[in-house]
Amino acid sequence: MSDINASNASYVRKEMIGEQPPPITEVGVIKWLRENLFSSPLNALLTVISVYVVYWIASHIGPWLVNGIWQADSLAQCREIRNATLGEGASAACFAVITERWPQLIFGFYPQNAYWRPVVALLVFFVGIAPVLFDKLPRQMLIGTLLAPFLMYMLLWGGSIWGPIAVAGGFVVGYFGFKLLTPVSSLLGTIAAIILPILFWLFLAAPIAGAMTAVAPIGLPFIPSKDFGGFTLSVIIGIAAIILSLPLGILLALGRQSNLVIIKASAVVFIEVIRGVPLIVWLFTASLLLNYFLPPGTNFDLMLRVIIMVTLFSAAYIAEVVRGGLAALPKGQYEAADALGLDYWKSMRLIILPQALKISIPGIVNTFIGLFKDTTLVVFIGLLDPIGLSNAIRASTDWNGIYWELFLFIGIMFFIFCYSMGRYSLYLEKKLQREHR
Repeated sequence: MSDINASNASYVRKEMIGEQPPPITEVGVIKWLRENLFSSPLNALLTVISVYVVYWIASHIGPWLVNGIWQADSLAQCREIRNATLGEGASAACFAVITERWPQLIFGFYPQNAYWRPVVALLVFFVGIAPVLFDKLPRQMLIGTLLAPFLMYMLLWGGSIWGPIAVAGGFVVGYFGFKLLTPVSSLLGTIAAIILPILFWLFLAAPIAGAMTAVAPIGLPFIPSKDFGGFTLSVIIGIAAIILSLPLGILLALGRQSNLVIIKASAVVFIEVIRGVPLIVWLFTASLLLNYFLPPGTNFDLMLRVIIMVTLFSAAYIAEVVRGGLAALPKGQYEAADALGLDYWKSMRLIILPQALKISIPGIVNTFIGLFKDTTLVVFIGLLDPIGLSNAIRASTDWNGIYWELFLFIGIMFFIFCYSMGRYSLYLEKKLQREHR
């Protein structure tokens, strides 16, 4: 019967067909284009419109960038070179303003023979922050982290070396006070760690620094804050505010969740008042109104006032981001810490805060990026950040009328810093996710 069926069949396969390549529409670039750009009539229309927009922008901006002129002494000379080489009315950027004025955009009015000092200070910062950002580095490098702020101050502002050493001595006094009194009472040790350094700085730091300077006048030439400007100013304000606002924001977040009424009320009032007023208003407060509350004859450096105000402003936002991370933790984590017999500070340090900060990483980094960009607001109180210096450059007769070249340079510099912070945030998130698994 099987033979009859086989003989009546029009075709019987006796061997398997060899492997064939997949259809061209299901592999490679064509598959990607079909699935991502032309998956439907609407997507195809949007793709065509997008390609046209990109082409239009590139066709207008591309020649302006490619034909850029890098060597000239003024905007008028740039136009003469353009007319002689490309023809009158051709599209060409005058990047000569960057070639001539980039030291001013980066260093402001910092003395030219001392440009090495901000560069070395930035390298010291990277060396100091590296063991904090990357846990695979030797822990011995944390000594550099502790010394970095004092070295950076010495390099940037100069003066006697004994001033930063005296300030560092206050932290040493606070550390030993904490170690000696903590066995008696943790609260007493914490109070000593705060009060003793303040008393040391108020009454002993200046006399000790003055006496040591008289005996051994070692240091660098002093450079006043009014000479700081450009990206050096933005980086100093941004880095100082970022480093100081994170621990302060964490303390404010913990204070807002405290069971002590006075501490909770103080934290809530501080956060809501600071967040409820724009940063520019606080900068004007630091610049103008703060002098009315200081004793007559007090010389409170404007740059220091700005750093303090920006730090407080950022800390209020960091506090809310960290509070969100604390609220996202299940109640069982707090109960587990209590079950282990840990006190409040140990439970926060070992169990609660590590998890809360992990959850809060995107929000914290986003706040830091916004803070760094907001440093450009200091132009409104007389500090010459990159935007302020670009206005000063355009006010000169040589470069009057130039705009986009300066803004492009400033935008690229800010993008490098902000993009780096964003990439580190992604690296840290992925690293913590792998460790969690």
